[in-house]
Amino acid sequence: MAPVFSDNSYARLPDRFYARLAPTPVSTPKLVKINTPLALQLGLDPAFLASPEGVEILAGNRVAEGSEPIALAYAGHQFGNFVPQLGDGRAVLLGEVVDITGVRRDIQLKGSGPTPFSRRGDGRAALGPVLREYIVSEAMHALGIPTTRSLAAVMTGEPVMRENVMPGAVLARVASSHIRVGTFQFFAARGDTEALRLLADHVIARHYPDAGSYRGLYDRIIARQAQLVAQWLGVGFIHGVMNTDNVSIAGETIDYGPCAFMDAYHPETVFSSIDQTGRYAYAKQPQIAGWNLARLGEALMPLFADDADAALAQANESLGKYNDTFHSAYLAVLRRKLGLATAQDGDGVLAQSFLKLLTDNGTDHTLAFRGLGEGTARGLFEEPAGFDAWETTWRARLAAEPGDDAARRIAMAAANPLYIPRNHKVEETLAAAIEDGDFAPFEALLAVLAHPFDERPGLAAYAAPPDGPPGNYRTYCGT
Repeated sequence: MAPVFSDNSYARLPDRFYARLAPTPVSTPKLVKINTPLALQLGLDPAFLASPEGVEILAGNRVAEGSEPIALAYAGHQFGNFVPQLGDGRAVLLGEVVDITGVRRDIQLKGSGPTPFSRRGDGRAALGPVLREYIVSEAMHALGIPTTRSLAAVMTGEPVMRENVMPGAVLARVASSHIRVGTFQFFAARGDTEALRLLADHVIARHYPDAGSYRGLYDRIIARQAQLVAQWLGVGFIHGVMNTDNVSIAGETIDYGPCAFMDAYHPETVFSSIDQTGRYAYAKQPQIAGWNLARLGEALMPLFADDADAALAQANESLGKYNDTFHSAYLAVLRRKLGLATAQDGDGVLAQSFLKLLTDNGTDHTLAFRGLGEGTARGLFEEPAGFDAWETTWRARLAAEPGDDAARRIAMAAANPLYIPRNHKVEETLAAAIEDGDFAPFEALLAVLAHPFDERPGLAAYAAPPDGPPGNYRTYCGT
């Protein structure tokens, strides 16, 4: 029995919001992976998805019952430059399902062929970026960070040309929404206030029913973005391409292109090959999120008030809360990582001085925080005297905390992952799949990352940083 899509509520909006088209069939679809736990959560039958008919749907060769495939229109600021029309150039939204908890979720095929928004692209995806997004998005979910998720990966049997010829693949992606900041920008740039209002009403009804107003909608999107970026920083995640078309209004991490996790901590870390100026460096992500939210405010202003000055004042008042919201969220993340259950005025200085030690010593971000709870952090520092001085201050602060050391160690282990998608392990996994057709490393890495906080025997290699000095590691967009 084919999965039945509950609806495609976005397809009820006017035609200028999207293009209606089916995915482009592929020659020889072959299943790589079904995310069985996610399928069950969505109320779908994993056995059916893995069947020949199911694989045909996941590859784009068959349109499932209830599906109304559409490619969404949107605009966006790309590295600060506004592009008035982007859109789903290699993806189609198949429809929506209501999961077992009653939450409505989108299912999209990424790499499903050209659309009217492809801008001369082939509309396809290569196997490497598909597997990378599967790995990292599922790791983010296990880390407790809001994210799109990966339902399935299917090889197409067709080559795609990127840096070189690579095997093609399609990713089935699940999201609370595929609406972006750039979706609002698309209509604002055209002066289409009616479409802005329809879009905002749709977002409020689906995602923010308590918003109460368009201003309330803006406030809630700001708060979710602030929380999200704070969580990214807590695990050393770098999105790599925080363009406004890659910012979900639902507050989920979306569009895993040149993303990566830091090994040695440094606030200026950049991995993306297309980020030549460091615009989206690790420590700049909060600032860029604020900049993106300002662009959203500009797009929403016609809905705030008829008078332009009054609308601008409202937008600025809402945006003015972003910095405090972010810093409060980030300090809460750092307190948990440091084992602090209560708040004191000097906590921010304590946390930042630890991060400065990591920078000065080239210390691994993940292992340093994990080591604090396990009593092994000192050995990670090239110059331990600085750590010793900091630890004295930290332990004095811990003395003011309620609870015992054992409970604190448990809490810190739950806040500080041991296993993240280490770049060298991800690259080993992708190479095995692409070059040798060996997906065993992919399955093994997924199994490790599914439980990032739980130390298990025989998995030390997954927790270890790469050997040798930091290299010039680069990630690529994959489009």
